[in-house]
Amino acid sequence: MHGDPMMWVAGIRALYLQALHPRTVRGVMQNSDFRRDAWGRLMRTANFVGTTTYGTCEAAEKAGARVRKIHGMLKASDPDTGERYPIDEPELLLWVHCAEIDSYLHVLRRSGFHLTDAQADRYIAENRVSAQLVGIDPADVPADQAELAAYFEKVLPELAAGPEARDVDAFLMRPPIHPLLLPARALLWRRVAHLAYASLPPYAHELYGRAAPSPAAVTLRLRVTGTLLRCIPARLRWQLPPKHILRAMSRLGPGSRPAPYKVGR
Repeated sequence: MHGDPMMWVAGIRALYLQALHPRTVRGVMQNSDFRRDAWGRLMRTANFVGTTTYGTCEAAEKAGARVRKIHGMLKASDPDTGERYPIDEPELLLWVHCAEIDSYLHVLRRSGFHLTDAQADRYIAENRVSAQLVGIDPADVPADQAELAAYFEKVLPELAAGPEARDVDAFLMRPPIHPLLLPARALLWRRVAHLAYASLPPYAHELYGRAAPSPAAVTLRLRVTGTLLRCIPARLRWQLPPKHILRAMSRLGPGSRPAPYKVGR
């Protein structure tokens, strides 16, 4: 799944979703230069996912330790109450994890990556390992679709589109770039960002204050986009840095090449 090109759309959807948890997004905005380094943040997240998916156990452990160390040094402030709180609170880390896994699973399946419900449950369960790497007790992490849905139902009352979420929303729609790249932003980036936003659940559209698009139209756009992106040869896509998949294939042999038809094995 993680070798599929629609993971980029899914990653942007995850950012939109994560921003709706006020305590979580406040920790991001107060401890990073998100507005000037959002692409770097996205790439660091992609690198972490790539390492924990395709890297060695040692590399995954080091990546997790690095994340835990950074998070352990940072705090955020609630402007309304003055409370200072660590950004590695388990409930905040869990929200980030669940928003990511839900986005990856939702976008890929809806765009035509075929998974049975049993395989989707397996995917959610397998990712408890990555949750543990960043400091979450696996026992607290949803292990299947039913538990993931119950988690979102539980957290929903805590969600809101506060000032920080509005900043993330505005940035993702129109990220600042070099003037020479403005045509590319209009042609490519905004389409990807709009598609990622459109794939959000209904409650997210309501919180952001924009009408939810037709689910059937969004599904069609996801299917078309997925079909087009999957026409790009995989080895060509995998040449892009940091080449996790190519290194894994070199280490484990050609039989390790990730492919959708292997999911059921």
